[in-house]
Amino acid sequence: MKPKIGLLLGDRNGIGPEIAAKLLAMQETHDDADVVLVADPTVYRDGQTAAAVTIDREIEFRPLEAPANDTQTGVATASAGQEVLSALKQVGHMASRGDIAGFVFAPLNKQAMHLAGLGFEDEMQFLKSELNFEGEVGELNVLDKLWTSRVTSHVAIRDVADHITVDGIARAIGLLDRSLRASGMTVPRLAVAALNPHAGDGGNFGREEIDIIEPAVAQAANKGVSVEGPYPSDTVFVRARDGAYDGVVTMYHDQGQIAMKLMGFGSGITVLGGLPFPVTTAAHGTAYDIAGKGEADPTALMEAWRTCARMAASN
Repeated sequence: MKPKIGLLLGDRNGIGPEIAAKLLAMQETHDDADVVLVADPTVYRDGQTAAAVTIDREIEFRPLEAPANDTQTGVATASAGQEVLSALKQVGHMASRGDIAGFVFAPLNKQAMHLAGLGFEDEMQFLKSELNFEGEVGELNVLDKLWTSRVTSHVAIRDVADHITVDGIARAIGLLDRSLRASGMTVPRLAVAALNPHAGDGGNFGREEIDIIEPAVAQAANKGVSVEGPYPSDTVFVRARDGAYDGVVTMYHDQGQIAMKLMGFGSGITVLGGLPFPVTTAAHGTAYDIAGKGEADPTALMEAWRTCARMAASN
């Protein structure tokens, strides 16, 4: 049987509703999984209008429990942010109950969510709190067959080194390994990026590689993970791109994001790894500048849908 996957339209003021409409207009979307659309019907209709598509098939529909009362296309608003938070909570509990096997959300806007009082660094931590989930979680970025995880995420660059620990790196390695296995890979091949230039050059440019990263890699390898490193971050992605690795563990947000987005900005996705069910989204943002114009490309959201369906089917 096909898995049943939830779909959220994302921030109503961005491109989410229109790329979700384009996604739902594709036959392969319905071949991969059964859709449960959780949305405001007005925003759903507006998305179809902007995308110039008509969804004439019957789709299981669940109305939002707390929809916003206005749309301001191209603007970050507290009301849209509050709608997103409520929708994430609603669909998260649907997945926890087993009503759906996982869910995909169209792009959200962190400014809007913070205006609404998010209270967490991102939607993943919000979901973890709302679901009272105690396990390890982390954002994973995926481009084609290459996955990345990171040790630190939404923290200032000046604070990154202070947050790099043996346990933190080992957790990021483990999360990436488990997530790749959940996506259907038997023995993922992982590499770990260094923090400092030239991987510290034997301690001349910092000792994090020697004192922290190497012990973490050894710890993970001793537990049966196929992992190597640390390797200089300016070369490890070249090797990974060419097929030497299935996943790369990075030390901070942009270390992996810049490489991944240069290799394929329009098709990269994000997986909220570690949760008890698969949650995926497009890696790009709400693109307020083109919202409502029908120009937005649904490729990344389609990839997020395929990945979520594949992970749900393998669970």
